[in-house]
Amino acid sequence: MSRRVSARAPSFGFVDRVCIRGRGVIPKCMKPGRPTACFMWEAHVILELDGSLPPAAPDTAAPMPEYKLIYFNARGHAELVRWIFAYGDIPYTDDRFEMEDWPDKKPTVPGGRVPVLLVDDRPLLQSLAIARYAARQAALVPEDSLEAARCDALVDTTAEIQGEVYSKVFKLDKEKIEEIFKNDLTPKLISPFLSSLEVDLEDQEWFVSGQVTWADLAIGLVVGGLKKFNEDLLSQYPAVEALVGRVLDLPNIKHWNDKQSELNF
Repeated sequence: MSRRVSARAPSFGFVDRVCIRGRGVIPKCMKPGRPTACFMWEAHVILELDGSLPPAAPDTAAPMPEYKLIYFNARGHAELVRWIFAYGDIPYTDDRFEMEDWPDKKPTVPGGRVPVLLVDDRPLLQSLAIARYAARQAALVPEDSLEAARCDALVDTTAEIQGEVYSKVFKLDKEKIEEIFKNDLTPKLISPFLSSLEVDLEDQEWFVSGQVTWADLAIGLVVGGLKKFNEDLLSQYPAVEALVGRVLDLPNIKHWNDKQSELNF
């Protein structure tokens, strides 16, 4: 039987078979194969009387919250969040309902508007706030503050474009949609955005930081969606088209899209 003993190690000395709890600097006095360690500060040492090291401390990391995303049975303002969760392989409940069920559903929804994300039953509203939170959980936000802000700006812009497009083409027939895209949306809104984005993406694999961010997912989602209205939309923007292709080919994103049914918006 072994017992655990708590002891104090001297500020400079040698201790055999120790487990140091805390942070220390191991000086050059340590030699390979030597069963002792020299620590430069007083540390709390745990020893087993039989000479063995104590068991590892239990994992005290907080468990992942339970997520529930509430939105219409549509892509709309929730699909970016779904893509982020899919990319990060983050489990959640995708609570969808049909448009005609909204009057009955609305009184049960915190804030009376969607999308809403329940984080351990605590509501988070506003689609971009939800997406930004989810992106942090999925490690899709750059550590650099300026690069993170550039991602914020890009996602805000794609959301504005998405909203403008929806407001003008929702529930219109195909012929009318094509006319609006040709004479209004493309020259006034979409082309200026794509021209600017093409310059930003020149000689870059991803939008910022040399790695995938939630801005790339937003580009893939929104620009890829716009391309469905006009197959030649990206013919003059090869860097943008290449980025959209890379996003859609990300394994988790591809898997998510492959299993989705066709939706009206």
